[in-house]
Amino acid sequence: MSEADVLKIQNSSVNVVSHQKTFTFDYVFGPNSTQDEIFVTLASPLIHKFIDGYNVTILAYGQTSSGKTYTMGTAQHGDDADDIQNEGIIPRAMSLLFETKFRPLSVASALDDMRRNKSSIKVSFVEIYNEDLVDLLNPTPPSERTPVSIREDSKGQIYWSGVRELAVENTNDVLNFLEQGTRNRATGSTDMNEKSSRSHAIFSVTLRQEKWVPSSGSSSPIPASQRSPSPSNGEEGDWVITHSKFHFVDLAGSERLKRTAAEGDRRKEGININGGLLALGNVISALGDPSKKSTHVPYRDSKLTRLLQDSLGGNATTLMIACVSPAEYNLIETVNTLMYANRARNIR
Repeated sequence: MSEADVLKIQNSSVNVVSHQKTFTFDYVFGPNSTQDEIFVTLASPLIHKFIDGYNVTILAYGQTSSGKTYTMGTAQHGDDADDIQNEGIIPRAMSLLFETKFRPLSVASALDDMRRNKSSIKVSFVEIYNEDLVDLLNPTPPSERTPVSIREDSKGQIYWSGVRELAVENTNDVLNFLEQGTRNRATGSTDMNEKSSRSHAIFSVTLRQEKWVPSSGSSSPIPASQRSPSPSNGEEGDWVITHSKFHFVDLAGSERLKRTAAEGDRRKEGININGGLLALGNVISALGDPSKKSTHVPYRDSKLTRLLQDSLGGNATTLMIACVSPAEYNLIETVNTLMYANRARNIR
């Protein structure tokens, strides 16, 4: 970082020089940090938790043009070395998922593993555009699509209906769907970003795992007559099924309409973007402030907070990546982002 920059980094702290404010986070990465460094430090451990059956969410937050889409990896991809080196979190996470979950085994081990373990992976890609939910992987004309709606099951878990979940067999399948959805995502030009995301995008990966668990004699709660025979040697036991979800959330950038010079549709988009982010900020404040523990948490104030209800207030593992600019020109937005992320860090 140069002498003219308004931010100074020291270990896990960020100092806003002109404001004499210091914010401390779990990790801080400077402008020279690589995509690989960020992935290995932040996202790689979360993939292993996902495989272990936990729900995980990664959110990228920051002002428009601060590098959220680049960091998450929802931009379009290429095959040359530079593109691979610059790949964001999603492509790297999917490579690690398939390498770990479906790593090559000896023939004998592979056959036994196939008998005792079954896995399937599906992906979906949704955007929230002007407070409407849009399925980015649905090729049907918009007028003929089933409306996407947010629902809550009997256990209080949030899910959405009317969204296509597509099966994938390898990393390339995932990246093809990611690219397809990215092409369909709403973008537009403003004074701050030539290709600004005009929607919040959520790329979701669902992992279904079936594992054969042999019965341990009389300790099994299931009567012997109801137990299933082993797929390999007739041993009694049961299939244990787990579902886990990984949400990759690329939030549209917070923006001041005066600076973006947005008019017409762009202005309406900006108002809805800021409205969703304000609602998210209110939820984060309610969850992160110990004095507000008994207060109502306003999840229903926006589609964004409703979709992220489980991620923010449930038992999911959630990581927020705050993207900021060290330039003085962006000081107000930078401080707001740091304060926003600092509140999120207080959620326990």
